[in-house]
Amino acid sequence: HGTVVRKVTPEANSGRGPEGPLPSGDARALLRVAGVSKSFPGTKALTDFSLQVGAGEIVAVVGQNGSGKSTLVKVLAGIHQPDRGSQVIFGRGADDEPVSIHFLHQDLGLVAGLSTIENLDLSRRLGGGALMPAPVRAERRRAEALIADFGGSFDVTAPVATLSAAERTIVAITRALDGWDHSRNVLVLDEPTASLHGEEVGKLFTAVRRVADRGAGVIFISHRLDEVIELADRVIALRDGKLIADVGRGEYDHDDLVRLIAGEIAAAQTEHGDPSLRAEPVLRARGIRGRTIRQLDLDLHPGEILGVSGVLGSGREELAGALFGSHEAGFDELQVDGRRLERSDPRSSIAAGVAYVPGERHREGAVMTMSLRENMTLPRLRPLRRFFGRLDQSAERREVDQWIERLGVRPADPERPLSLFSGGNQQKVVLAKWLRNEPKVLLLDEPTQGVDVGAKAGIFELIAAAAAGGTGVLVCSSDAKELALICDRVLVMRDGEMVIEVTRSQLTEAALVGAGLGGAAA
Repeated sequence: HGTVVRKVTPEANSGRGPEGPLPSGDARALLRVAGVSKSFPGTKALTDFSLQVGAGEIVAVVGQNGSGKSTLVKVLAGIHQPDRGSQVIFGRGADDEPVSIHFLHQDLGLVAGLSTIENLDLSRRLGGGALMPAPVRAERRRAEALIADFGGSFDVTAPVATLSAAERTIVAITRALDGWDHSRNVLVLDEPTASLHGEEVGKLFTAVRRVADRGAGVIFISHRLDEVIELADRVIALRDGKLIADVGRGEYDHDDLVRLIAGEIAAAQTEHGDPSLRAEPVLRARGIRGRTIRQLDLDLHPGEILGVSGVLGSGREELAGALFGSHEAGFDELQVDGRRLERSDPRSSIAAGVAYVPGERHREGAVMTMSLRENMTLPRLRPLRRFFGRLDQSAERREVDQWIERLGVRPADPERPLSLFSGGNQQKVVLAKWLRNEPKVLLLDEPTQGVDVGAKAGIFELIAAAAAGGTGVLVCSSDAKELALICDRVLVMRDGEMVIEVTRSQLTEAALVGAGLGGAAA
């Protein structure tokens, strides 16, 4: 489930600590992390990291992607075992009972086919006993009351798959906080507001403060620095797996946090497009609206690599799918190569010359049980068919062999199931199956996610070659460093809207991170 409870035999008792950070090694802390390191082959995700959370304290953890936040959460949850010499120590609550730690992860952990009532009952069930049926009406009233505490007013009997992203987040948060009446808990919230806006965020913060007031400790992980400033008693900043700062309320402002996260903020940012882009757009979209996207206009030119940057919940993660038609979205106008698309759906997009590589290649980008050959040719079989629709297997094999050589896929076995190739080789195949169609527009969502350094270089070469051939390439990515490396310009999104455009001459990782977090130019 999204809420995970982990109990650890404590090495020290704990009571409610004073306001502000507790002294190093204070036995009253509910949670102490001392000198935690975590290594993976070829990288060190955490290096000598330390953290304390006291009773009633809300501690925010900030840092850009790859800073070590996710690794920290997995170490606390017991998913990753830290390196030798690391210590994670849980204390005792005011009632002298062992501390429990609860997690609300980014994926929420809801069962899509179950209702809100049933998802809430996964952690706490009403009923008279094992053989007694649950009181249906009482369950429904209880679920509606809990949801109403967060401003929700939706059907609690409907499958959560039919709810909006914000409504699903409310269900997960409600389940995580249900029944908290004691002071021996640590609650870890991992990007809980990514799909929330306005009053929904306020409701969540009210609940989190109520939990802290009752003596629980809270770890709040978020990219939204305004929320961090509003909610947190202390802020821990991570960069490259290392602790950069541990500062209390009143010791920092918004721009201070941006500098801690991004390193340095580029002085030059611009709100004007690159004047060298004179050709008519190959993709023109006006008034894009989606689940998170509020209002967005964009033009993509032939041969251009246009990046889209933004933190989780900015709208960046749904833009490519919205343009392709695989995600629900609305448009005032959508044109491809000067021709208006009357509707946005995958069939119409493909017919117009638009290709899409989704971020989740295993679920949406390929058929993992099929062979490399079958995946490579699946989107466009017509040129390989002969009389009476018969597939020319020799022609298919020749074309696939040419792509295998060009991609450098190893082992060079076209009949091998795609699931047996490395992540980098899988992504090359997913990208190449669209490139062989010579698309006018190529939409990429997290194109190097889960790919090693060597494979990334090959993917960058494929993207550059497509642009050199006249394809307009849109790259949506959470990796600011990669966008700064390969793009001609980048649109930065925040809260569902474009907030700034950074052109090639000013394009740096720090500029993108700073703009995405709302930092001012230095």
